[in-house]
Amino acid sequence: MSDRITVEELSELMKKTAGVAVSPQELAERPDVPFEELGIDSLGLLGIVGELENRHGVPMPPDAERCKTPRKFLDLVNSTLLAGA
Repeated sequence: MSDRITVEELSELMKKTAGVAVSPQELAERPDVPFEELGIDSLGLLGIVGELENRHGVPMPPDAERCKTPRKFLDLVNSTLLAGA
């Protein structure tokens, strides 16, 4: 298990926890599109955060569920994982 979340993993988590299918390519090409536009609400993001905590065994920062875009979310989560590694 890597200590970085990739767009592929985020895409898979969005589908698994929020039921929203967004391709990793789209996340990579449009990292600043709001989660809301992708169909992910705060509850969906909370589910993603919970799943990441389970997978990585590291608490995510409280701000993670308030991130507005995939780029901000990945930056925050990855810096947390790198700090905890």
